[in-house]
Amino acid sequence: MRTELVWKVGGQQGSGIEKPGSVFLDACSRLGYYTFGYRHFMSRIMGGHTNYQVRVSHRPVFAMGDCTDVLVIDREGAQEAIDMNLPEMAPDGVIVADAGMEAALPESSSIQLLKVPFHDIAAEIGGDLYWNMVAMGASCAVTGLDRQAFRDLVQATFGRKGEKVVQANYEAIDRGYRYVLDHFGTFSHLQIAPVREPKRRLTMEGDNAAAFGALAGGCRFLAAYPITPASMIMEWMAREVPKFGGVVVQAEDEISAILMAIGANYAGARGMTSTSGPGFSLMQEALGLSGLTETPVVIVNVQRGGPATGLPTKPEQGDINEMVYGSHGEIPRVVLAPGTYDECFYDTAAAFNLADTHQCPVIVAMDLTLGMGKGTVESLDWNRVRIDRGKLLDAQSLTQLGAPYQRFEETEDGISPRVLPGTPGGVHLNTADEHDFVGRITESQDTRRRIHDKRLRKVQQVDFPGVALRGDLPADLLLVGMGSVTGPMWEAADRLNTKGARVAVCQIRRVWPFPVEEFTAALAGAKVALVCEHNATGQLAHLIRAQCGGDLLPGLRKYDGDPFRPAEVVQRAEEVLADVRNARIA
Repeated sequence: MRTELVWKVGGQQGSGIEKPGSVFLDACSRLGYYTFGYRHFMSRIMGGHTNYQVRVSHRPVFAMGDCTDVLVIDREGAQEAIDMNLPEMAPDGVIVADAGMEAALPESSSIQLLKVPFHDIAAEIGGDLYWNMVAMGASCAVTGLDRQAFRDLVQATFGRKGEKVVQANYEAIDRGYRYVLDHFGTFSHLQIAPVREPKRRLTMEGDNAAAFGALAGGCRFLAAYPITPASMIMEWMAREVPKFGGVVVQAEDEISAILMAIGANYAGARGMTSTSGPGFSLMQEALGLSGLTETPVVIVNVQRGGPATGLPTKPEQGDINEMVYGSHGEIPRVVLAPGTYDECFYDTAAAFNLADTHQCPVIVAMDLTLGMGKGTVESLDWNRVRIDRGKLLDAQSLTQLGAPYQRFEETEDGISPRVLPGTPGGVHLNTADEHDFVGRITESQDTRRRIHDKRLRKVQQVDFPGVALRGDLPADLLLVGMGSVTGPMWEAADRLNTKGARVAVCQIRRVWPFPVEEFTAALAGAKVALVCEHNATGQLAHLIRAQCGGDLLPGLRKYDGDPFRPAEVVQRAEEVLADVRNARIA
């Protein structure tokens, strides 16, 4: 029996395809498998093709599967579903389709087509809505998965609707299961071995993990404008933050959203905003306001394909330059790049400490694959979450200063003591114009130079890891990347090492300030590095060259709207390794 399986459901967008995908993933997680899920959908409410791929394994998985073993398709949009997904099917794969579909496979295809009357069975049970559970039962029959996990999930999900609904779902699962066995038999080559000692683990989406991390990190205010693929952050926060005395505001636009978040931080709350590329572009002027007024703010940017409206529902990492260099003038900032679902949680929580301690904007750089994907997370370590407000003075501390309070005091580390408005003895000015150390507007050349240097000093020492290394050095090849590309690089390195190569991975965890020393040390331990990134111009590679010097590193750039797959990284890595062996790369 196999230890890994890739299952996918596809059909017409707006027909409820997401639900069976999420159910399948959650049920497999309950059975003790590791999971990784990714939704492909179009930038429209109805029409066009959508699918949900779920990778199930006995070992941790961090990326989409290279091919699909089992494809479930509804009758609506069936031919489009076949045409779009057939190229990704494994040669011995199976398609489980509604018997009423009007579609066919090419005569040359080796894929086996099973026609199951999803909707007819559902209608007999009590309604068309039950077709999803008929499909779940059919999937269990093909893959050998235990139906009990699906029943448990039904009880947990629909128990509040009454026993009649629960029993109807049970019947749908069982009838789909029996139909496949009675009409098509078993499929031994697709049976996945059960996990002997199942362990309950979390399943999380990156957006929800980031929102949960913000809440755990003390965030009690979010202002945002809905935008794919970041909207789930606002939706999660709107449900949960009020339970802890917080407030969520749907702003009229992204400009208002970031200004509200800056105002909340100035008043003493931990506030944030969440957005994607177009919204982040609108926030650039306010980003400079945060930097000049030395007011903390956290921005989560879940990147998508651009420019302009671009590819709203597809992944890309095209905002690196904007996150590192954006806004007019020069301001201190920190840019973090989580690469896994649990890092979305921990990094967002940490972002609030960094924003407070350095009194500057902190950007959490995510992307659609990570933000809207869903997968397994081990239990969270609450000891890693702490609250650090930095140099925040209260009235008692102010009386001990021995001198009038200066909000922008010139300090060695560039970080000045901060007070909240209304603190006795902490009266100060704060303006968007250049100012002196008290806060008065000034155009003095000497003061401008000194206070600008002070601000830029603030991020010379940032207490956050710059890189994360996986694998042994020295190595023949170092794979370099950030964000959702991390998982495919990890898996590619494992495959290459199994073939006898020596490959390690360097995940960029802190994009800015760029970790020059840490990265240079890692680079010195490999013959060559390959930078894998989701953009066309090599923004991460150029950033590395600008900060570390040297020649531009070989790259693997993907900007077609599809996530990286491990096989793509393996193929390019083997080309680079061949060039090293043949002395085409020094």
